[in-house]
Amino acid sequence: MPLFGREAELKALTELIGHPGDRSGVLVRGEAGIGKSALVAEAVSASSAAGLRVLATTAVKSEQNLPYAGLHQLLYPVRAGVDLLPAPQRGALRSALGLADAAEPSAYLVGLATLTLLAEEAAVRPLLVVAEDVHWLDRASADVLAFVARRIESEPIIMIATLREGERSPLLDAGLSPMPVDRLSDEVAAELLDSIAPDLSPTVRGWLLEEAAGNPLGLTELPAAIADQGGPGPVPSLTDRVAGLGQVPPLTERLERAFTARVATLPAQARTALLIAALNQSDSLSETLVATGLVLGSAAELEILAPAVEVRLIELGVGAVRFRHPLMRSAIPAASTLAEHRRAHLALAETLRDQPDRRAWHRAAATAGADEGVAADLDRAADRARHRGGAAAAVAALEQAARLSDGQDRKAVRLLRAAELAVESGRRDTAERLVREAQALELSPPRRATAAWLLSGFEDGVREDVSRVPELAGLAASVAADGQVELAVRILLGAAMRCFWSEPGPSARRSLLDVADRLPVPADDPRMVAVAAYVAPFERGGTVLERLRALAGVAGADPETDRYLGSAALQVGAFDLAARFSAAAAPGLRAQGRLGLLPRALAVQAWSRARLGDLAAAVPVAAEAARFAQETGQPFMYGLATAVQAEIAALRGDHGQAGALADEAERVALPAGARPVLATVQLARGLAALSEGRFPDAFAALNRVLDPADPAYQLALRTYFLAELTDAAVRAGRTDTMRDIVHDLEPHAASTSSPALHIGLRYARAVLAPDTEAEELFTVALRADLTGWPAERGRLQLAFGEWLRRRRRAAESRTHLRTARETFDALGMAAWGERARRELRSAGESSPNRAPDAREKLTPHELNIAQLAAEGLTNREIGQRLYLSHRTVGTHLHRIFPKLGVSSRADLARMLKTFEDRSSP
Repeated sequence: MPLFGREAELKALTELIGHPGDRSGVLVRGEAGIGKSALVAEAVSASSAAGLRVLATTAVKSEQNLPYAGLHQLLYPVRAGVDLLPAPQRGALRSALGLADAAEPSAYLVGLATLTLLAEEAAVRPLLVVAEDVHWLDRASADVLAFVARRIESEPIIMIATLREGERSPLLDAGLSPMPVDRLSDEVAAELLDSIAPDLSPTVRGWLLEEAAGNPLGLTELPAAIADQGGPGPVPSLTDRVAGLGQVPPLTERLERAFTARVATLPAQARTALLIAALNQSDSLSETLVATGLVLGSAAELEILAPAVEVRLIELGVGAVRFRHPLMRSAIPAASTLAEHRRAHLALAETLRDQPDRRAWHRAAATAGADEGVAADLDRAADRARHRGGAAAAVAALEQAARLSDGQDRKAVRLLRAAELAVESGRRDTAERLVREAQALELSPPRRATAAWLLSGFEDGVREDVSRVPELAGLAASVAADGQVELAVRILLGAAMRCFWSEPGPSARRSLLDVADRLPVPADDPRMVAVAAYVAPFERGGTVLERLRALAGVAGADPETDRYLGSAALQVGAFDLAARFSAAAAPGLRAQGRLGLLPRALAVQAWSRARLGDLAAAVPVAAEAARFAQETGQPFMYGLATAVQAEIAALRGDHGQAGALADEAERVALPAGARPVLATVQLARGLAALSEGRFPDAFAALNRVLDPADPAYQLALRTYFLAELTDAAVRAGRTDTMRDIVHDLEPHAASTSSPALHIGLRYARAVLAPDTEAEELFTVALRADLTGWPAERGRLQLAFGEWLRRRRRAAESRTHLRTARETFDALGMAAWGERARRELRSAGESSPNRAPDAREKLTPHELNIAQLAAEGLTNREIGQRLYLSHRTVGTHLHRIFPKLGVSSRADLARMLKTFEDRSSP
């Protein structure tokens, strides 16, 4: 039958199919019965005619708790290609699909493996990937498809997904173009109805058009519902007869009731078989017939389903029974009793003895009260789901197991395990509900402690009241006293991280230190080093730095350890160590597919690299941190990475971009008071104002970070851009204020060897000093070890050169100013380079125009790929590192080479090395 009124949608789909690789695909969205599947069927037919291969998965509600069920259906036709994947991807995908018993796979490794597999298939023949009813797709499969959808823009792959209006799915935010499907116009609806039922009386025809209201399923099925009842009868009472209600319900409900009425006309054996098919998590015809035979007490043959086929509820394929529409499937159980449901589930459980997960869910559905045996089956199903990377399925299994648990303690254990998994997978609403249910029980002290701590894992507690910090300190002490030292460390670390994101006050910080000092944990445990750095960056800064330097020799051994140490180094101003540890953490986190942790390591690396002046390294890292943080639902890490991008733009002299990025980061951080983000925003704005000569604005922006009453105040970070603050203060006429600031910070310098603090103070002392002392202080500052801190050395050279020129020592000044100009040019710090040029002109020396850095022609993403290619990585290795297909990497390199004027990887490597050599101190 032709589609009525869908010319625009069909044209868009035809254009999409005709140009695979131009766009990722579309998300077809509309109410039930609106014709989404009909549009997909037309797209599939057009794709086959155009030579595309079609891979499809159709979700059903009963499979939502079976991890990767939808992905298994999608990839089954190309499963042979799994064995050709790189080893980590192969292991992850085989484990997810239940083809191998391996360690718990990362969802992102599974996503990368799926992307690689599809890209390899598409290289042979372009692909159409179809995912229908994604609102019912199991969460693990939905996450993988969303991951793939974000990354197929340059692959010969098209994705078409369908979503019911009002429902949610990860694919909503996956970059697919929206295709809303609306109801048919009155004219088209009439045309469709006339093609279905041409002999209706005018009265009945008018009523049907009104009832269906432009919904194609209503227009095709309501006439049949009338016919099933032997005619329309008096039109005013027809709704009551069809729907069985006194008032008119929604169309969806009316259709379900019409289908229920259709079921009621079937023979009893057919109804039994139909109920089993509707409750099964599979469309397997053999499973349906075997289970039906168990209920009936004798073997069931195919003919038992013939009556359901005749009334157009189902269609039979090769070994499969399929419902013509999801509303028909959901209507079947409504026509049956609870006893009939229970018998059907038990029969399916018996049929599925060799599939323990599905069997467990059917046994649970057949159980009304507590049953520890069934609960234990669900426990084991949860373990298997988690082992395969299906956290959402594991949460559902544990929650159902808790409902069936024999005894409050077992119920509490399962609820808390489910809540912890929900926290790990970012499902806050689910975790909060599960914790509330657990807290309503009589919990033992350890269980109460676990329940009180669990929710602190979200967003590092940024949105929670800071009064929670001393509470968590007390909780950690209590848990440790009960012998649960590991849990105490985790609670303490979570509380310490709040001291980075918020400001709980000196008393709360002391309470955390007191607990940390009493824990029976080695002081050089990376987590305890991080706790000390977060909580007391100055009081414990010297000790933290000693331990960081001692641990630097083993960087790269464990990515999570390196991540903790990178964060600790950032707190105490050791940006060189922070960059080193976080750079060491990133490869391991990538290889393990831990994209939830990767943005944290990348954000630390980008923040540190930007402060060191290594903009070429910071640009792609900050962009990648922002992208992955957004993808993994970490708004404040996204805000921090975006603020770093704003800082980089300001340093490069791109003030418009700096302002836009700073505004975006502030928008994310301000409502929750995420202090490090807001501090970095003010740094970016201060740098932009400083380079534009708006010195009062620069001082006002930077000085906000030092004000404890300002939301941008951050205890540690406030001391790490004293050079810029000093420049702004002197030029804004606030020299005395700056001297007071330096005086207040001197005691901190006495208690910590923080490199950033001491570099900043040496700069400020020299710039603020009277003429009789300044030269000696500049000399002292320049003699300090600034290895790896080229931007700080450049600032000192510039400031000293300016001081010398103002003292009419032009010849001496030129040496320092020239060095500063060359440093800033190499680093890409345009405004500072221009400042050095102006000073040199005033000192009697002209400067060549700055040669633009070819790297600045690349986007951050392209720069990342170019740098990895220059290091000698293959396209496949780059793809594995950046979670792209190797073919996408190749496409990017084909764009990069002309931009840089190179024709080979060797030329690319030589070009980038030249720029790196120029940037070296």
